[in-house]
Amino acid sequence: MKENAEVRLTPRERLARGLTYSVVGPVYVTRGLVGLGVDAAAASAAGLRRRYREGRLARDVAAAQEAIGQELAAAQEVVANLPQALRDARRAQRRRGRRPLLIAGAAVTVLAGGAVAFGVVRRSTRQRPEEPSPRPPSVDVQPRP
Repeated sequence: MKENAEVRLTPRERLARGLTYSVVGPVYVTRGLVGLGVDAAAASAAGLRRRYREGRLARDVAAAQEAIGQELAAAQEVVANLPQALRDARRAQRRRGRRPLLIAGAAVTVLAGGAVAFGVVRRSTRQRPEEPSPRPPSVDVQPRP
């Protein structure tokens, strides 16, 4: 009878195999690095549990809980003042809303003035039909019989 049992590799073996193989290397490297990360996290968690049992971490946890309580109190105060802050921000935003309109109005006025000036200059440079040109015509004026 044939046994189809897969041999499980440790993360270190996966990493070593991934660095040696070129075709499936990235897969093995990734799996190896993830496995090493998981192993490191598990080891640090075991160390934390051991420190907690010894009582060293208990004081740190109590201090962290106190700090979290202070942070929560500060966050509640901020949330309580949020409606007033929003009203102030809306008031400030309304004041700023007129400036872009003034700038747009000034831009439209400048463009309109430029268009009028362009039209005036263009009309003044056109020749009037009653004034003959000082140059001779470039095409024969008399049709040929």
